[in-house]
Amino acid sequence: MNEPQAFQDIAENLSFLDDWEDRYRYLIELGQALPKLDADEKTPENKVNGCVSQVWLAARSEQRDGHTVLNYRGESDAMIVQGLVAILLALYSNRPAGEIADTDAIALFDGLGLREHLTTQRSNGLVAMVNRMRSQAKALR
Repeated sequence: MNEPQAFQDIAENLSFLDDWEDRYRYLIELGQALPKLDADEKTPENKVNGCVSQVWLAARSEQRDGHTVLNYRGESDAMIVQGLVAILLALYSNRPAGEIADTDAIALFDGLGLREHLTTQRSNGLVAMVNRMRSQAKALR
């Protein structure tokens, strides 16, 4: 299964950045480009547990061509984590629940070299975000 074009574009851009500080800057830029969540989306139900920083992931589902498709919005109060949210949204948003459930974002992040320089807390938070999104998708599959 192919990753969405938005994720492929991010992966390609990251492949041109050898320096980890450039990659950090790129993550921050991705996060800054995300629209902010509405106040009513920052609920306890949308808050991701397991993240040191504050992270909210709001999911909406719709039926399309016989599949449940999930659309995500997200926000974090930490710049780097906001960038990680942006990458996860590019990977998982607007996809059928079955594809989301079957896509191992952690393996993809590892393949891109994105976790090797994250702190343990950020890495654990990333895993918590991925687990949340995939669990939601599995429940709707």
